[in-house]
Amino acid sequence: MTIAQALWQPFTEFAFMRRALVATLALALGAAPIGCLLVLRRMSLVGDALAHAVLPGAAAGFLLAGLSLPAMSLGGFVAALFVALAAGFVTRSTPQREDASFAAFYLIALALGVLLVSLRGSQVDLMHLLFGSVLAVDDAALLLVAGVASATLLALALAYRPLVLESFDPGFLRSVGGPGAAVHGLLLVLLVANLVSAFQALGTLMAVGLMMLPAAAARFWVAGLPAMAALAVALGAAAGLGGLLLSFHAELPSGPCIVLVCGAAYLVSLLFGWRDGLVLRHWRSAHHLAR
Repeated sequence: MTIAQALWQPFTEFAFMRRALVATLALALGAAPIGCLLVLRRMSLVGDALAHAVLPGAAAGFLLAGLSLPAMSLGGFVAALFVALAAGFVTRSTPQREDASFAAFYLIALALGVLLVSLRGSQVDLMHLLFGSVLAVDDAALLLVAGVASATLLALALAYRPLVLESFDPGFLRSVGGPGAAVHGLLLVLLVANLVSAFQALGTLMAVGLMMLPAAAARFWVAGLPAMAALAVALGAAAGLGGLLLSFHAELPSGPCIVLVCGAAYLVSLLFGWRDGLVLRHWRSAHHLAR
C-alpha cells in the first residue's frame, strides 16, 4: 500500500470514516476559536470543568429517553450551564476564587453523572458517555455539530470587538459602559454549546481536548487573535485527520488518538514555537549572552 492509499483509502471506502472526519473538522472550526479566547482569559481549566459538567445532564437524558441525541444534548447543555452559573454566583457572593468554585461543582457533577448512568445503564453506556464514539457519529449528530459550529462563528463575528475587549481588559469594558456581563455570558453559552456538540463524538472527558490543545499550541507561534484562531482551527483539523488515520491503521480508539495527536502538536509547539518555544528562547538567551 502506498502512502497516498494509506491516507485516503479509509475515507474513500468507509462512510463512517467520512462522517467522523467531517465531524472533527466541524468541531475544530467551532471549538478552537473558543479555546483561544479561554487561553487569553486564563480560563483554560474552566473548559475542562464544564466538559465534565455535561455528564449529569446527558445521563439524565439517557435515563429518560435512552440513547437519544436531542434528550442527552439538551440535558448536557442545561447541566453545564447550571454549573457555570452556580460557580459564578459562588465567586461573586463569597471570597472563594473562580477556579475553586468550578472545581467543586464539576467534581459534584461528574460523580452525579456516573451515579445516574449506573442506575440503568451498562458499562458500555458509561464508556460511551465518557469517551464518545466518533466512528459512530450519525447524520443527526453531524447536523448538531455543524449547526453549533455555524452559530459559534456567526456569534463570534457579530460580537468580536466586545469579546476581545472583555478577554484582554474586562475592567476597561465595564468602565466605558460596555456589556461585560452579557459578553461573558455569551462566551459561556458558546463554550457549553460546543462541548455538548462534541461529547457525542469524543465523550465528556475528551471533548475539551480538541478545544484547548490546538489553542494552547497556536499561542506559541502567533500573537494576534485572528491568526491564533486560524492556526488553532488548522491544527485541530489536522489532528482530527491524523488521529482518525492512526486509529484506523493501528486499530486504536479514535477519540484518544485525536486528542493525543493534538497533544503531540502542543508539545512540538512548546519546544519549537516561534514566539515562546523553549528551544528558541534558550537559543536567543545564549545568543544574547554571547554578544
